Amino acid sequence: MIKNNNVLKNLKAIKKEIGNASKLSQLKKKINLVAVSKTIDPYFICQAAESGQVSFGENKVQEALHKWPQIKKNYPKTILHMIGPLQSNKVKDAIKIFDIIETVDREKIAIELKKNMDKYSIFPQLYVQVNIGEEKQKFGCSPSETKRFIDNCKNYGLKIEGVMGIPPQGEEPAPYFALLSNIAKESNIVNISMGMSKDFETAIYLGATSIRIGTRIFGEREYNKKDIT
Repeated sequence: MIKNNNVLKNLKAIKKEIGNASKLSQLKKKINLVAVSKTIDPYFICQAAESGQVSFGENKVQEALHKWPQIKKNYPKTILHMIGPLQSNKVKDAIKIFDIIETVDREKIAIELKKNMDKYSIFPQLYVQVNIGEEKQKFGCSPSETKRFIDNCKNYGLKIEGVMGIPPQGEEPAPYFALLSNIAKESNIVNISMGMSKDFETAIYLGATSIRIGTRIFGEREYNKKDIT
């Protein structure tokens, strides 16, 4: 739940900023805005969907399963992105609720996805998460290993349609965004998910096709001590 709600006003402002950044970057493509809705009450998510927002992002499989079946029923055009770390024992559930999984980052997850590929009539798009800052505390494939991992996924029959990365906090993001763009280019991947509230303009300039913004849309979050896992 959040204290204050100006969802529609915030969305309008963000989309204007995205448009300005795209113009400055002389982009003809449309940037996909993923509204990060983790811990956000469905009421406010529905407000955003009602206004025309299509893409949303959730971090946790169980929270998504709890909130999203009814939201998708009411707003069938919504597209749900998995943007948090994925555990192998949650892969089946993730396939059921997410349209795009942005956090494929190791062989164990790839193998589990392969096992379930033919069990579902609709299978989510898959992105590889890259640990572009090579930070020990973060999930993601090592930049030097990403191309090989993407090739391995293809050998499993998995179609990798994008890459995702988060730069180290407190550092200039541009070199890390440039690295992710180069990794995507080397693997002939078009979709690049990078950039959040504080750095999305830089991300757009350096090749982002999708950005993830939460607080600037939904406001500051109040985390429940018994947060859904």
